[in-house]
Amino acid sequence: MRDESIQLATRGSSLALRQAGEIQAALEERRHDVELVEVETEGDRITDERIADLGKTGAFVRALDERVLEGDVDAAVHSMKDVPTEMPDGLVVAAVPRRASAGDVLVTPDGTPLEELEAGAVVGTSSLRRRAQVKSRRPDLEVADLRGNVDTRIEKLLAAHLQAEHEARTEAEEAYQEQRKRYEKQPDTDPDEATREYERTVEEWFEDLSELEKQAMGREVETAYDAVVLARAGLERSGLAHSVDLVDLETDEHVPAPGQGALAVTAREGTEVAEQIQKALDHPRSRVETTTERVVLEELGGGCIAPIGVHAFLKGEVVRTDVQVYSADGAESVVQTRELGLDNYAREAREFAADLAEAGAADLIAEAKR
Repeated sequence: MRDESIQLATRGSSLALRQAGEIQAALEERRHDVELVEVETEGDRITDERIADLGKTGAFVRALDERVLEGDVDAAVHSMKDVPTEMPDGLVVAAVPRRASAGDVLVTPDGTPLEELEAGAVVGTSSLRRRAQVKSRRPDLEVADLRGNVDTRIEKLLAAHLQAEHEARTEAEEAYQEQRKRYEKQPDTDPDEATREYERTVEEWFEDLSELEKQAMGREVETAYDAVVLARAGLERSGLAHSVDLVDLETDEHVPAPGQGALAVTAREGTEVAEQIQKALDHPRSRVETTTERVVLEELGGGCIAPIGVHAFLKGEVVRTDVQVYSADGAESVVQTRELGLDNYAREAREFAADLAEAGAADLIAEAKR
C-alpha cells in the first residue's frame, strides 16, 4: 500500500469519472487521500459494435483489474453489472457501496410511455436484454442498436426531433415574414395583421434550448429514434434525469440487469487497502442484493451474451428475486419470482437458478450463445 494515497483506476468516460468521483469523495470523508487513474478499456476502443458482439464479458473491466493485479494501482471502480461473475485469482470485490436505483427508464422527446408508442416506432438500445423485453411487450416496435455514453445516447434521441422542429419553425417564420411584406405593399392594410404560427422566433426558440439539446441539434442523424431505454442510475449520475422526459419501467415487469445501479470496488485480496475500502464503503443490503443477482447469473451461465434480467430486493428476512430469461426476439421467455431466506440466500439462489434452467432457461441461453 502507498502511504501517499489510494490510487483508484477508472474508465475515462464522463459517467465512469462521476462514479469514481463518488468513491473518491466517500473515501476522502474517511480521511483517505485518493488519486484517480484513467485507464482505456477494450469496450472504450471499440465504439461501432454492440456490447454483446465484443465476444466476451468484461469488455469495460479487464484492463482496470489487470492494473490492480499488477500493483500499478490499489483498486478499481466499476459498474457492478459490467463485472464478470468469475473473478481473477487474487482479486476481490472489496466494497459494494449503497446502490442507486436499479431500474430502467424509457426516454422519449415528450414522455410517451412504452404502451403508447406508435406501431413501428424505433427504440434504441445496445442491450440484448432490453431489446428482448421491449419486443416481448411490444412486438410491433422496431429496436435499433444504440452505442455511446449517456449524453451521446440522449443527443441521438433528440437530434431528429429537434432538427424537424427547427425546420418547421424556420418555414413558419419565413411564411410570416412573406405575409408581412405583402401587407406592407397593400394600401389600407396593417402589416401587424400577419399571423405568426409560433410565439417565439427561431432564434428565441434556439436560445431557450438546453446545452444538451443544442449539442443534439448539430448531430448528424443516422437513425431517427423515437425512444431509448437507459438505466435510471446512469441518468442520475450524469445529472440528466431532470433534463429529459422519462417513464420508469417497473423492475418486476421489466427486470434490470444483475447488479444494475450498483458500483463495485475491486482490490487485491488480503491487502490492507481492500480492508480499508470494505470498512469505509461496503453497504450490507446492497451486497446481499447484488450477490443474489450474480449467483443466479453465474449458475445460469448467461453472462452478457443472453437476454437475462435478475433483480433482488431485501425486505426483512426475505430476498425477493425476480428473473426473466428471453429468446433474442423476446417471443419466448422463462419468468419466475421466488422469495429467498436471508440466512441461506446464496444457496437458495443457486437452487432457484437450477430450477429456472430446468424450466427452459438453459435452452434459451444455449440458443443465444449459438
